[in-house]
Amino acid sequence: MKFPRKTSVQDDGDELAGDDTDAPLPERSANKPVKSKQSGKGSKRGYLDGQMLIAMPSMGDDRFARSVIYVCAHSTEGAMGIVVNQPAAHISFADLLVQLEVIPAAELITLPSGAGGVKVLKGGPVDTQRGFVLHSSDFFIENSTLPIDEGVCLTATLDILKAIARGDGPRSALLALGYAGWAPGQLENEIQHNGWLHCSADPELIFGQDTGGKYEKAMKKIGVQVGMLSSEAGHA
Repeated sequence: MKFPRKTSVQDDGDELAGDDTDAPLPERSANKPVKSKQSGKGSKRGYLDGQMLIAMPSMGDDRFARSVIYVCAHSTEGAMGIVVNQPAAHISFADLLVQLEVIPAAELITLPSGAGGVKVLKGGPVDTQRGFVLHSSDFFIENSTLPIDEGVCLTATLDILKAIARGDGPRSALLALGYAGWAPGQLENEIQHNGWLHCSADPELIFGQDTGGKYEKAMKKIGVQVGMLSSEAGHA
């Protein structure tokens, strides 16, 4: 889905880590989600689909400092993910519903309570005028929803926004403006050079309301103290 220009997240930097517009977007799937044998265990064939990336304190790209990214697709063709802990400034989910004419402003007061909990995030520096809804697998649109891993899907059409506005949407969801992309081999190289840690995903890390606390939670999940890493980086 495309968004009005005024909702875009500005990106005036050169191509850096996780910023490659040639990286592939996930293909839409006509098949309903099925349970993944790889869920919570490392990804198939060594890839990181459905895993979380956690930026190391030494991350040289300020746009990804302290970022936590859910990996939607990773293959020999590259990788694509959604940053889940960077709020989009000065824009709310309700505002976007009005701007996209999903509902008129006069009906905002009638929005279901669940719609108010949908966070609008800066999903990454690539294609920031495009919207992606990362959501739980209890919602599925034929030929539009991509199952990523057990319990998590991606949909990028207005239909899901309309469903959320009606109260018929997924149990958990976030709306991301843009995405992070890597060219073939780029993510692997960044991990090898200690740019990223990675761990299994869980609903709280992806959809939790404490957006600002996700970095510390992700580090704690893998048993790493942020202060200790920062100290080691300073003495490197």
